[in-house]
Amino acid sequence: MTDTTPALPRPLDAPGLPPAPVSPTVTVPETDLEGDVAKLLTAFRVLQMQHARVLHHESSARGLNATDTRFVFFLAAADGEGVTPKQAGEYLELSTGAMTSLIDRLEKRAHIERRPNPDDRRSILIHLTPSGSEVAREIGAVYSSAFRDVIAPDDRSRLADAFDRLGTALERRSRSVTAAATLAGLQP
Repeated sequence: MTDTTPALPRPLDAPGLPPAPVSPTVTVPETDLEGDVAKLLTAFRVLQMQHARVLHHESSARGLNATDTRFVFFLAAADGEGVTPKQAGEYLELSTGAMTSLIDRLEKRAHIERRPNPDDRRSILIHLTPSGSEVAREIGAVYSSAFRDVIAPDDRSRLADAFDRLGTALERRSRSVTAAATLAGLQP
């Protein structure tokens, strides 16, 4: 049977942004998903698409790409502690070479700086500069504004908890798939 759930509105459409691509309608057997879960998955896909669109647009407006911006947000979340290139590479799922290129690119734009690691003299820590902090603040404000516009104050904590639990569940499933692939010899 075909999922006849109507497409959800795209609340983040804004003047000057191209329209978001529309995902194709997918046929899902009713026995596989309850109606609420199917609607939730559709909403999640639309959210992912809009997030990618906004992240691309906001990054491009600042001469960055989405991975650059994800790294800036990762550093902003470190609360000034700095991170090693290895930690950042694991988070962003980038190779050592790609991580070096990313660090060089953002350092050249004065958004980050390398500092000696006080705990390991062979290592460095990456820190945001005031310019990088401003990028995180500006782009973060776009998302904060959207959340304030759509989510009632009384619902924000519950939604944050639900996002945390969903992230944990997805991470757990991702790790089990990776472990199974490694055991099967499909990954190094």
